[in-house]
Amino acid sequence: MSASLKRILPRGLYGRAALILILPVVVVQLVVSVAFLQRHFEGVTRQMTQNIVLEIDLLSDAIESAPPGAVQEAALAVAGPLALDLDWADRPESDRRIFYDLSGRVVISTLRENVPGVGPVDLSDLGRVRLALSTSAGPVEVAFDRRRVSASNPHQLLVLMMVTGLLMTLVAFVFLRNQLRPIRRMAIAAEAFGKGRVLPYRPSGATEVRAAGHAFLHMRERIERQREQRTLMLSGVSHDLRTPLTRLKLGLSMLPDDDETRAMQRDVDDMQVLTDAFLAFVRGVSSDEESAPCDPAELAATAVADFRRTGAEVDLTGAAAGPPVTLRAHAVRRALDNLIGNAVRYGRRAEVSVLRAGGRIVFRVEDDGPGIPEARREEAQRPFTRLDPARNQDRGSGAGLGLAIAADIARSHGGQLRLSDSERLGGLSAEIVLPEGR
Repeated sequence: MSASLKRILPRGLYGRAALILILPVVVVQLVVSVAFLQRHFEGVTRQMTQNIVLEIDLLSDAIESAPPGAVQEAALAVAGPLALDLDWADRPESDRRIFYDLSGRVVISTLRENVPGVGPVDLSDLGRVRLALSTSAGPVEVAFDRRRVSASNPHQLLVLMMVTGLLMTLVAFVFLRNQLRPIRRMAIAAEAFGKGRVLPYRPSGATEVRAAGHAFLHMRERIERQREQRTLMLSGVSHDLRTPLTRLKLGLSMLPDDDETRAMQRDVDDMQVLTDAFLAFVRGVSSDEESAPCDPAELAATAVADFRRTGAEVDLTGAAAGPPVTLRAHAVRRALDNLIGNAVRYGRRAEVSVLRAGGRIVFRVEDDGPGIPEARREEAQRPFTRLDPARNQDRGSGAGLGLAIAADIARSHGGQLRLSDSERLGGLSAEIVLPEGR
């Protein structure tokens, strides 16, 4: 299929199925209409015109055989019973026919073929036929009712076809909508699950749609079990590590304050940071927080103010005003804290802004650090990934979960985490893009 044809075809299943239904109906209507006009309508008109030809021949014979002084009386005696009107003074001067009068062409050609003395034929009045007839007594106008040469109700079949076609199309649309409704319900359930929400769903519809629905439910159950197992594992490990870490800290505090003790203390602090990161990751992927309206600009301003109190050089450079947005405020704040924390950790200063464009909310965090190479940005969003060449690990320890948590929270809101180069500061630009109408 060519690209130009793909562009004009409907993209949705409903539109394409409707096209499959409507196109055959229209083609059948056209074919039957053409066949009716050419074979039935024209054939009936020709047959009816041939009947009037016999009457005109009878009239012509009566005129030719009448005595010279009694031509008009003889003609009227024949024309009266045949319902033919005669006029010896007025006659058509040329053939006249309305352009959409399809049967008129057949009437004129049939009269010309079968009546030698027929002159111009006037069909401008759809209710009457006027023709000039040459006789030995001179030309005469013969007029009669148009219904005698054309069917009076040729449109009935066409109207019946159109009404029946529209009715069948309407029935097909209703049936099609009922068939596509289970697919739409499954799509809504799948989209909600991708955003971290589990909607009730029961497979219905045709056999194939039910099979797809059951496959979706089995897949969702497997994913939920895997996610629960991962969450329980990380939560259990992190929780169990906190107790021995506390004992180690207590034991180190009783040792002499020398270089070896301080080195071991740093190792314990690093382990504590890793444990806290694991717990933060678990909270990010298994948050039960309900969505509620909140102000994105106020959320960003609060995060910036908290970091400034710690001495970090963080500025709020822009916060677009607008109506509240429904989201999980604590989860988004956690993602924003991770991005700002990474920015001040790997750079000297950071700038935060909130944008509204195209029905989306964008939380942007920029820094003047070394950034992340474009080829490794997708890898950087995976859990437990630490890009040593790109991000300076001497600035502190980490588990490689900051970007992963932010990306997971963005996806749970139906959005995404985008990484790019900062045009203002030259480092990394991290954007949390969320739909405004969620």
